[in-house]
Amino acid sequence: MNIDKKVTSYTAASGFLFGAGIACGYFLSRYIQKNKAINGDHILTDVKKLFLKEGPIEGSWIELKKVPLQKFALKTDVYYGGVSRMEEDQLVQYEFIADAYSGSILDIYRI
Repeated sequence: MNIDKKVTSYTAASGFLFGAGIACGYFLSRYIQKNKAINGDHILTDVKKLFLKEGPIEGSWIELKKVPLQKFALKTDVYYGGVSRMEEDQLVQYEFIADAYSGSILDIYRI
């Protein structure tokens, strides 16, 4: 085999392996980010911002321990939290359930 052909073969193989390594790294990082729980404090901050658009709030809380939830086909870990505010001169409390991995609010209800 000619030396130029060997060099070309090694260059092509190394380029392929380098590209495959980059692709594997990208997909591995996406997998890790997808399966990493969001800090509950960040979720509470987002919920408070939503409530503050409608008026002041009196208090808020979030349980920082993730709890498993299964609702129909949905299986995930969630955080439970709440917000209280004055409405028509009465203290009203709301509770919410947020997905621990996406931060999405799955349910919010008035108590």
